[in-house]
Amino acid sequence: MQFLYNISILLYVLGIRIILPFNSKAKLWIRGRKNIFQKIEAAIKNQPSIIWFHCASLGEFEQGSPIIEGYKKKYPTHKILLTFFSPSGYEIRKNCKGADWTFYLPADTKVNAKRFIRIVKPIKVVFIKYEFWFNYMLECKKQNIPFYSVSSIFRKEQIFFKNRWFARQLKNVTHFFVQDKLSDEFLKAIGFKNTTISGDTRFDRVRAKVDSAKEIPLVAEFCRQKPTIICGSTWPKDDALLIQFIKENSQYNYITAPHEISKVQQLKKLTNGLLYSRANKKNIVENNLLIIDSIGILSDIYQYGKIAYIGGGFGVGVHNILEAVTFGLPVIFGPNYKKFNEADELIRLGAAKSVSNSNNLTNAISYFENNSQENICKNYIEENSGGTEIILQRI
Repeated sequence: MQFLYNISILLYVLGIRIILPFNSKAKLWIRGRKNIFQKIEAAIKNQPSIIWFHCASLGEFEQGSPIIEGYKKKYPTHKILLTFFSPSGYEIRKNCKGADWTFYLPADTKVNAKRFIRIVKPIKVVFIKYEFWFNYMLECKKQNIPFYSVSSIFRKEQIFFKNRWFARQLKNVTHFFVQDKLSDEFLKAIGFKNTTISGDTRFDRVRAKVDSAKEIPLVAEFCRQKPTIICGSTWPKDDALLIQFIKENSQYNYITAPHEISKVQQLKKLTNGLLYSRANKKNIVENNLLIIDSIGILSDIYQYGKIAYIGGGFGVGVHNILEAVTFGLPVIFGPNYKKFNEADELIRLGAAKSVSNSNNLTNAISYFENNSQENICKNYIEENSGGTEIILQRI
């Protein structure tokens, strides 16, 4: 099985190289790893006391960020190495202030894992949520380097609970900090007792955002005119549903931020909305749809809204809903949300609704327009915060 795993890694890299001419993310994935070991070695220069944090992408970084910040406060002399698997995480956070160095993670081959650990010599390793790269984990075990899995979540359909070889790879984890009781029970059922239920560290991240949110005067002026629905991280299927509603309901203002910035111009053609980069004090009050064509301001924009629609629920899964909830906004999203505990919980509490068609969307917005969920949302964030400190006390 180890042989097949190693072959699958090589085939994955080969597949990315094949689609390289046709896929911008594939280009970034390959180019970002060019001469990666030379870059890491030149940057680190045998620095001692390095703790290595690894995230798949941007969402996992949001979970790891409060731990990174908290660790740096407790151990200011330690150095932090941050790695990403995906370009969508690295390209946005490659200048992360909390890390001393940020790189792409070399592919998980035996040779790469040994070389990476030899160069970095981490004193501790922290992988976020779903990331389990078996050759890196094994090499850390061989070198007696503590390996922590944080904000991890497990489900019975995962391969760890169906295949013994995959289950055995988890023996290389020093400690699991899981999000919920069910994950804890699944691990215990296959013999792992080195677990702590610490919740989702994103709650700490978004809770801190309320106090540190930046003011955006043009957006504030836009939202002052009418109740505003913030549509965050939308995909084309989300946009198709929202555009129909926007055309038929001028009693609201709308702000939409496509998940991929490349979709901005297409959205503008379909709606004739105002691009944020072209907004000024005059035209901002003459439009009812503002299209965000800047990266990194969506989480600050939620402070001005009344209701949030979060994209991704018609695809691989709904995006971060907590960024909106922390400002007291009820949230609406598509039908694919079952892998996200917070979505289930907020639906149960009445502060979220899943929609699959135009009628669902109309009814959900009408309900939240007439039933404020602000206290429920803010209490939910408050009650689920604190996981970061639990983790920091252990590692």
